[in-house]
Amino acid sequence: MTKYEWRKAEKARYFPKQPELTTIPASKYIYLEGAGDPNKPNFSADISALYPVAYALRMAFKRGEITGEPFEYTVYPLAGLWTTSDGSRGDKLNKDALVYRIMLRQPAAVTPELFAKYQQQALAKKKNPRIGDVQFAEVPAQTVAQAVHVGPFATEGETFAKLETLIKDADLQRGQFGGYQHQEIYISDFRKTAPDKLKTLLRLKTK
Repeated sequence: MTKYEWRKAEKARYFPKQPELTTIPASKYIYLEGAGDPNKPNFSADISALYPVAYALRMAFKRGEITGEPFEYTVYPLAGLWTTSDGSRGDKLNKDALVYRIMLRQPAAVTPELFAKYQQQALAKKKNPRIGDVQFAEVPAQTVAQAVHVGPFATEGETFAKLETLIKDADLQRGQFGGYQHQEIYISDFRKTAPDKLKTLLRLKTK
């Protein structure tokens, strides 16, 4: 059985070599919504509620329970949609006003019914009540401006400025991800990687 690895199989989607406009295909996600400073414990607790569901589904695929044939894959990277409740941005960002939706992409074969089944398995095993708040969504195809930012989160504004210019030069406008201002996909594990070496895929929706 060959293991499917998104880093190798989906380089064009996750590793653009320069800022670009692209269309992201329709995808399925599990997600959890929350608010507040991501440097505080609640954000870490929300992340820890997502992964048990993702791993329960992954093991079901590996055992052949979902497609009838064993399928092994690397869990997709954590992603986050972000906005603020008070409109603060940039240098005046109020981190306590941040509102987020953290997400993990799922294989195309996952259905709402399968998600619910393995969510309950994860909840029974981990006894984390926030697992019960995890939801499933099918996100339609969307056109975005994206680029990989290398460095700490505090300097992401430099890369977002490049994306804003790209959108303007293409005679497009910024859109929103269902009320959220932008998306971040954490190519690096920010819990284990030095800030100056972090790789984060940044996306702005266009219209």
